[in-house]
Amino acid sequence: MIRTNNLKKVYRTEEVETTALNEVSVEIKAGEFVSIMGPSGCGKSTLLNILGLIDNPSGGEYHFLDKEVSKFSERQRSQLRKNNIGFIFQSFNLIDELTVFENVELPLIYTKVGSGERRKRVEEVLEKMNMMHRRNHFPQQLSGGQQQRVAVARAIVNNPKLILADEPTGNLDSANGDDVMKNLVHLNNEGATIIMVTHSQYCAEFGNRIIRLLDGQVVTESMVAKQML
Repeated sequence: MIRTNNLKKVYRTEEVETTALNEVSVEIKAGEFVSIMGPSGCGKSTLLNILGLIDNPSGGEYHFLDKEVSKFSERQRSQLRKNNIGFIFQSFNLIDELTVFENVELPLIYTKVGSGERRKRVEEVLEKMNMMHRRNHFPQQLSGGQQQRVAVARAIVNNPKLILADEPTGNLDSANGDDVMKNLVHLNNEGATIIMVTHSQYCAEFGNRIIRLLDGQVVTESMVAKQML
């Protein structure tokens, strides 16, 4: 599903040049659950943004779904992204002025799904996340764990081939964090490919492979025995 070859990302200002990624080559197969670890500033989120087609690399190749996408325009990236990738963020990124139902519905509006089908899909995914009873609530009326369940629902409502999770348990207590990890494992078992950035070794071991970054480079890749809840 994903293959990068000597991926580079350099940020430049008038005074300084910062290399965020330095010749990163990774391969991720469909159906894998891969955790990316490393200290702050090592390039984890930069790599996730490139894999999620939010940003372009400065050099190297990125193959996604058999397309070489490293030089895609924003319009091309957006089209490929909205039909194939779901995002889960540490800070939830829900829209305060929209209800739970409306937040989850947004990706379906962007992909021009009809209103009847939108309602059906949103209700199905809210049931799956045990949030149907909160459908008319606003994000500020929810606990952190509930907000993250809504964020997961929004990420999967379009049935994406790839789910990217950036520190999905970072703002949660251990019980709610376990709940999010349980949902991610379930989605992976249903066939979704998941790439998760995390500082937590415990969370990382819910995946089947850990990629460690340091100073913008891959330093180790290791298979792990999956954690069980």
